[in-house]
Amino acid sequence: MKKNFLLLIILFAIYSVNAQNETDPYQKNNEIKSNALAPLWQSFEVGYERHLNHNSSLGLSFYYVFDNKKNEKDLNYSISPYYRRYFGKKYASGWFVEGFGMLASTDGKKIYASADHSIYTENPDVINFALGAGGGWKWVSKSGFLFEANVGYGGILVNADKTDHTISTKFELSAGYRF
Repeated sequence: MKKNFLLLIILFAIYSVNAQNETDPYQKNNEIKSNALAPLWQSFEVGYERHLNHNSSLGLSFYYVFDNKKNEKDLNYSISPYYRRYFGKKYASGWFVEGFGMLASTDGKKIYASADHSIYTENPDVINFALGAGGGWKWVSKSGFLFEANVGYGGILVNADKTDHTISTKFELSAGYRF
């Protein structure tokens, strides 16, 4: 009887160790995603995110404008690193807040001639840098597909006087995959 009981305890211990090694389907550390709103502004945005633990991650997004003549924005492209803190119960999902930096190329100041209302650019392109904060929500399925909504607002710190803007904004409605 003691041998059977000891064998049962050993099997239970081995099973417990194996159960701890199995990963949660949500606990994958890499994500790639694309902004579904970007094509509305004749642009493209793709991002990568790496999860550090259950509640935090680092990411990088790249935004590119295809045709600035049809686009009302003066932005040409941007590279934006960010840090996120999650508040959901599941691994790196639910509500989050983020801090971000944004290195961007924008059109220079526009000068309007009053006689014929023509527009010309004083500086061809200006590289500027902004810091900001934002928040959003992320949902992840068991198979790894994800949906995310994100809004951010920041101030341009470098070369703001050479453009028509002093703020930087982010609007994302993204879909992607966690692997």
